[in-house]
Amino acid sequence: MRFAKLAAVAALALTATAVVPQTASATPSVRNYPKVSMGCTAPSTSLPLGQTVTQTITSGGLARGYLIHLPASYQPGHPKPVVMAFHGRKGDGSDIEEFSGIDGLDTIAVYPVGAKGLDDQRAWQSAPYAAQGVDDVRFVGDLLDHLQSTLCVDPLRIFATGKSNGAGFVSLLACQLPMRIAAFATIAGAFYPGTTVGCSSSVPAPIVDFHGTADPTIEYNGGTSHSEPIPNLMDWAQNWANHNHCAATPVETPIGSDVIQFSWQNCAVNASVTHYRILGAGHTWPGELVDSGPGSATQTVKAQQVIWSFFNAHTLGSGLFR
Repeated sequence: MRFAKLAAVAALALTATAVVPQTASATPSVRNYPKVSMGCTAPSTSLPLGQTVTQTITSGGLARGYLIHLPASYQPGHPKPVVMAFHGRKGDGSDIEEFSGIDGLDTIAVYPVGAKGLDDQRAWQSAPYAAQGVDDVRFVGDLLDHLQSTLCVDPLRIFATGKSNGAGFVSLLACQLPMRIAAFATIAGAFYPGTTVGCSSSVPAPIVDFHGTADPTIEYNGGTSHSEPIPNLMDWAQNWANHNHCAATPVETPIGSDVIQFSWQNCAVNASVTHYRILGAGHTWPGELVDSGPGSATQTVKAQQVIWSFFNAHTLGSGLFR
């Protein structure tokens, strides 16, 4: 069965290579199609199970760090999904690990670390304060190549989530690597103009978003941040719905007393768009395990659970021909 799946992935990779669009800024050598995980042939791993360790790789001539947590259920030769979680500005990976609860999922949890940019603070490509000349999209591609060469990764279940500046970068990844990463989740996103580079020529990508209406850092109704415009969140979600060829208006569903779900229907195959408006919430992670930012955080919905369900409903194999 595993060999059959590897053969299927190889066939999908060949097909994806033929149809992948060229984007305006995506580094040409960054793989935007699935790759067979040769790490599935490794008889063992040196990484501990159920623990988080710090690792480094070289990308773009720079030493880049990341935290990785293998689930206790990991077994050599048995493919596991990967969830990459990107911290916000000033973070270091350990923060989003602590408040998100992603370690509790049955997945290889990876927390990449951003490069230091303006004011010596870590940040991600697409933001005005990010490090100049650092190609974080290449870093993600190199990191996935490394993980798939050393661990047994399911190439059809690679996912990305992030908060704040990390969410903005995830939106950029949805534009630039939508045929390598299966689905995307953004929380309290800082969606600067740089987060849309490459979107005009990219294929539809499934995305779920959460944002608080009382976010003091990235205002729900839009405005400016660091002298750059940020969109109204409903406009941002609608733009993704348009990109994914969804219906013109979303279905609105109240959840409890403080959450409204907006779900766009009839999207391109495997490219749904969902937005959660969190009434009165701040710059926080829904269902936070520890403090995740300024303002209140809802417990009505837990982003960890919603994201995991969304990811499991959007594997890459069902969307390569979208």
